[in-house]
Amino acid sequence: MTAQQSHDARACKQVDDGITRVFQLLGKRWTGQIVAVLVEQPAHFTDLRRAIPGISERMLSDRLTELGAAGLVLREVDEGPPLRVSYRLTEAGDALEPALRELAEWAKKHLPGAPACPSAARA
Repeated sequence: MTAQQSHDARACKQVDDGITRVFQLLGKRWTGQIVAVLVEQPAHFTDLRRAIPGISERMLSDRLTELGAAGLVLREVDEGPPLRVSYRLTEAGDALEPALRELAEWAKKHLPGAPACPSAARA
């Protein structure tokens, strides 16, 4: 009997498909932060850029496109002048709020460290 044949079948338990799909989307860099901003309120592209330090315009655009394709974000054109684009969560995107809140609380308890935003240290 080879080592491969003698292992415990429970060791081959697969990760839940739902968890895999969630982290394939929300586990990408910047995606969680974008959703967290939009949970609070709809935002224009420039407001999202300001709210997420370090994200490039290209990356923000790519992530918003992915979130739109996944049915979590709606892109709305605000007729001008000036012409502006805003983004808001769909019903499915809004449904992430409790999970994000729980993850934030978990992080505060189990991932101690400096706050990501320097102004948060003064609050």
